[in-house]
Amino acid sequence: MNVAPATTRAQWRVVDIVVASVIAVASGVIFWAWNAGYGIVSLAFVAFPPGTALLSGLWLFPAVLGALIIRKPGAALYCELLAAIISALLGSQWGLGVLISGVIQGLGAEVIFVAFRYRRWNLPVALLAGLMTGIFGGIGEAYLMGYVAEYTEAMKLFHVFATGISGLIIAGLLTWLATRALAKTGALGALTSRSAHLESPWGRV
Repeated sequence: MNVAPATTRAQWRVVDIVVASVIAVASGVIFWAWNAGYGIVSLAFVAFPPGTALLSGLWLFPAVLGALIIRKPGAALYCELLAAIISALLGSQWGLGVLISGVIQGLGAEVIFVAFRYRRWNLPVALLAGLMTGIFGGIGEAYLMGYVAEYTEAMKLFHVFATGISGLIIAGLLTWLATRALAKTGALGALTSRSAHLESPWGRV
């Protein structure tokens, strides 16, 4: 079986940039809509505010989705950051702080794909990427940016844990399923991930 050289696999093509940008822009619009409804939904956790971190996955998914679809170095960071930029331009209650969050969250996913040398895109790797995106994001919010400064130390740790779990489920599992579903429709025909629906969930790509 012929295997493309590492340099070829790493090179972004025009189609990769276009698709990654579409994913990021669409995700940014979703961010904006979720930002608008977040205040209402978060009322369900008024008795224990750190529980709202379980909703964080909806701000984390572009990193893993973009990486699973584009399969190029930097795709996770590119999609998460651009989505954050779009969200900020549309109007975010967190202002330009979302750009810092986008970088931190994108790097969380990126380190997992780096660890597997951008060669494995199966379910365990997607779950790890989603988890790490959440952990990075939770640490950024709780300790670097001070979004939950009023929390006790135990509450901050729960915030990080819950953000990680949300990332694992929403940014990890659901985006892996979405990638397979898109591949099955033929929508990814021009991309390396076009056969994602035929790949083993557990095996090496």
